[in-house]
Amino acid sequence: MQLAKLLYCCNLIAKGNTKGGFTTMSIDIQTYQTSGTYAGQQNRVLRNTYALLGLSMIPTVIGAVVGTMFGVALMVGSPMLTTILFLAVSWGLIYAIEKNRNSGTGVVLLLGFTFFMGLMLGPLLAYTLHFRNGGQLIAMAAGGTGAIFFTLAGIASTGKRDFSNMGKFLMAGAVLILVAALANMFLHLPALSLAISVVAIAVFSGFILFDIDRIVKGGETSYVSATLAVYLDIYNIFTSLLQILGVLGGDRD
Repeated sequence: MQLAKLLYCCNLIAKGNTKGGFTTMSIDIQTYQTSGTYAGQQNRVLRNTYALLGLSMIPTVIGAVVGTMFGVALMVGSPMLTTILFLAVSWGLIYAIEKNRNSGTGVVLLLGFTFFMGLMLGPLLAYTLHFRNGGQLIAMAAGGTGAIFFTLAGIASTGKRDFSNMGKFLMAGAVLILVAALANMFLHLPALSLAISVVAIAVFSGFILFDIDRIVKGGETSYVSATLAVYLDIYNIFTSLLQILGVLGGDRD
């Protein structure tokens, strides 16, 4: 499923980052580090981000179940309509979330967004479940995604390393994924799709380090925006990993 990668990469390029740009991060960090409330505030943002991230998995799973049962016909019947619908709804929700990033409305919108993203997982999950070992592949993708997230988040949350200089390289990777995903919408090359998924895992793993580091260092003060960014990192890693497992380990017999 390249739509989520396309969405996130377009959003990054349009904004510089989901929360305000790569170039201003060092300035923001210096500003917040001069405040006596810096540590407490950022620890609170980080805790709230993790709590909301965990909560967001509930509507995602519900949406995925519904999407698996009912969403395949739309994807197969009209892929172009699906792409347009996906991007329009997603960008609209992301815009609304960012406009309400400091209020309870933003939380509600974020949960609605994660339900929608779960719906869009449906066709990929349904395709994977056609394999005899489809359930095992999904479990492996979920477990692998969890391992990647907890490992990288643990590294970034210590604050001992500076990952802010990764921004430009990650942006270049996002541009590469965007161009390749757009091209493959017309080329339909399995090898290119597999390559995009491999690169996406590396790039979005880097974004986990970058996004958590921004929270810890004071570059992000809204746990709603922080959760949105990290959620999309995890979502893209999961879908990419599941696609790779399906290609390399799917049992059709």
